[in-house]
Amino acid sequence: MNSKANRSIGCTVQQCTHHCGSENYCTLDKITVGTHETNPTKIECTDCESFRLKG
Repeated sequence: MNSKANRSIGCTVQQCTHHCGSENYCTLDKITVGTHETNPTKIECTDCESFRLKG
């Protein structure tokens, strides 16, 4: 696993395998953000589609 923090992508989801661990950053070079709503109008309507549960 790449553990280098990407300082362009902040992340506080420590349960994700891509979380840096020691800092609140993602280790991916690029993430995908999507929605589960037809017409998203709030922050809660968006999702990080790059999320992978640590296992």
